[in-house]
Amino acid sequence: MVHSRFFAVLSVIFIALFIALAIEPHNRQDWLLENLLVFVAVLILATTYRRFPFSRVSYTLIFLFLVLHEIGAHYTYAMVPYDKFFSTYFGFSVDELFGWERNNYDRVVHFIYGLFLAYPIRELYYRIADTKGFWGYFFPLELTMASSMVFELFEWAAAEIVGGDLGAAYLGTQGDIWDAHKDMALASLGAAIAMLVTLIINLRLQKNFDEEWDKSLSVKYHEPLGEDKIEEMLVEGSSSKDN
Repeated sequence: MVHSRFFAVLSVIFIALFIALAIEPHNRQDWLLENLLVFVAVLILATTYRRFPFSRVSYTLIFLFLVLHEIGAHYTYAMVPYDKFFSTYFGFSVDELFGWERNNYDRVVHFIYGLFLAYPIRELYYRIADTKGFWGYFFPLELTMASSMVFELFEWAAAEIVGGDLGAAYLGTQGDIWDAHKDMALASLGAAIAMLVTLIINLRLQKNFDEEWDKSLSVKYHEPLGEDKIEEMLVEGSSSKDN
């Protein structure tokens, strides 16, 4: 299936799920807050898919993450009945299996954020910034970690602005003062795993892997920057004016 058709199919499925999960959410105001960034992300994907079509792998990973997020937005993250679902349909308790004492759906989705979105981020870096070798794995990890931190700041700001029960529902800390730190750590772990898997696959399949890796870590410009470069530019600027 060509990329445009694949994107269209996933879009139709997501729109159908979005509408279904938008019907009578647990908290309509929280649902709106949870979807602010989704609206922006979907708009960007919809307006750029012709100029910058992602791979089918990336589109699938983005789609799966958005679906999991919409489930969290429907119930509010702290109240997603995943344990009841597994107990009813599979006969075991996820919370008992892992020894969880809180609703950890939010933690799982933060991990999935890193695991699923690090590869699309890598595709952006590789195809736009031509980032290869070591940096082609490090920068996607770094940006995933940074964006996770920015999202936690966004959550804090939104909760401060709206306040009250809505702010508490949106934060979903469930009384854990280290909630934001754990969320960022899990997103970072997910991204690290994604980049490690990508690295292993490329190590086995990419013929010039060693050459590209070594070149990415070599010094490209031997002259120092900083004050030396500023002085050089000032001299060049003066010479240009004199001429």
